[in-house]
Amino acid sequence: MQTVLKVSPATLKKMAATYPANRKLPAGAAFAAKLAQVTITGYKSGKVLFQGAQAAAEAARWGEVSAAGAGKASVASDLPANFARLSVLGSDEVGTGSYFGPLTTAAVYVASDQVAQLEKLGVRDSKQLTDPQIRQLAHQITATCPYHVLDLAPHDYNRLIKQYNQAQLKALCHNFVLLKVEEKIAPTKPAAVLIDQFVKPATYFKYLRGQEEILRQDVYFKEKGEGYHVAVAAASIVARAYSLATIDRLSEAAGMTLPIGAGVKVDQIGKQLVAKGLDLDQFAKLHFANTKRIRGVR
Repeated sequence: MQTVLKVSPATLKKMAATYPANRKLPAGAAFAAKLAQVTITGYKSGKVLFQGAQAAAEAARWGEVSAAGAGKASVASDLPANFARLSVLGSDEVGTGSYFGPLTTAAVYVASDQVAQLEKLGVRDSKQLTDPQIRQLAHQITATCPYHVLDLAPHDYNRLIKQYNQAQLKALCHNFVLLKVEEKIAPTKPAAVLIDQFVKPATYFKYLRGQEEILRQDVYFKEKGEGYHVAVAAASIVARAYSLATIDRLSEAAGMTLPIGAGVKVDQIGKQLVAKGLDLDQFAKLHFANTKRIRGVR
């Protein structure tokens, strides 16, 4: 995949300072960098070429795609210009696909003058980081950025999932943590709010009907939101760090390590918990199909 941007001299200079100088400069280039899933080449003419699986997402951090881009797509055209450098309140959640452990949702506010600092620290999609890296980065993020976390323990999750479907419960959690951070930073207002998208925006707001307060102003939704602003990546890391801590506590209570996911290993551990006389409600999301297999229910 290939995407092209046309940027100003000032933005070109800022991009050159943001990306690592780890590639040989082609003729006419001002900078060249290689990341995990994208290579970026910035030319002195102001043209910046993004190539790779994450080309569109990385380009969207800096603005709209030029008509010269392959496919001539308008990437992130609904986002404000230079979105990745703005002061943004981002949110993300973890744990929705794991039988054991909590549903953890976090929101983090990253001011414009903190963006480069977090990028330099290596704040990115938490799925690309090891557990020790996540814990360390979460400590650094929460020491400098306003944040809020809702760590929904299995017992509470099981109670609420009887009232809401999982997507609706996630929407309620996102709205809650975003409002909490908005309160913490008041009277400052973020330039935008970015939610890591899990349903269409209309569906998200439909799920929130009846809530006393709903955050609506300047709210945007993007799948893989960490590719559009570091605030979502920061939220993902903080959420995962809290989730890991909760899993550790549950594992200690269970007397065995609780695995992530919903595979065969999970069923084996679940059966061991039942054999010990422990209540699955304290450790697992009971609406998963794993519960029937663990309990031998057809």
